[in-house]
Amino acid sequence: MFRSMRRNKQKMPREAALNVLSVGSYGVLALSGDDGYPYALPINYVYDDGRIIFHSAVSGHKIDCIRRSSKASFCVVDKYDVVPELYTTRYRSVIAFGNITIIDDEERKMEDIVKLSRKYSPADTDEHMLSVIRKDWKALCIFELAIEHISGKEGKELLAERHPQ
Repeated sequence: MFRSMRRNKQKMPREAALNVLSVGSYGVLALSGDDGYPYALPINYVYDDGRIIFHSAVSGHKIDCIRRSSKASFCVVDKYDVVPELYTTRYRSVIAFGNITIIDDEERKMEDIVKLSRKYSPADTDEHMLSVIRKDWKALCIFELAIEHISGKEGKELLAERHPQ
C-alpha cells in the first residue's frame, strides 16, 4: 500500500524516525483540500505513542478537509543545512501517513490539550494553563493522526557522519 523508499541506504530506522517526531516542534500536515487541490499547512503537534496530536478551531478549512477525508500525511524536518560549496543539503526528515480522528471524548480531549500545552509551555503553571484551556474550550478541536506508515530519510552527508567508513 505504501511505496518503499527509492534510496533505501538513506532510510532511517523506525526508532530514529519516531525520535524525530518526538523532538520536533512543528510539521506540515497534508490533507485533501477543496476541488482536488492538496492542502498543506504548518502546525504544532505532539507525538504520543503511535499517534500525532494536533489542535485547531472547531471550524475552518482544515476541519472541512478532515471531515471529507480522514487520510493524511505529516512531515517533520529535523535538520536542514545547505552546503553551498558541495551543492547539497544535510537533512533529516520524517513522513508519517495515517487517518485522522477528531477527539470528541471530553476527558481525552483534555488529556491531549494538556500534552500539547506542556510541550510548548513547559514552564507554565498548571493553574494558568488550565485557565487558558477552559477559556477557549468551546472553540477547541483536538484531533489525532494514527500512524499507519512512517519513513525517515537522512542525507548522505549526515549518514556518513554517523557511520564513518
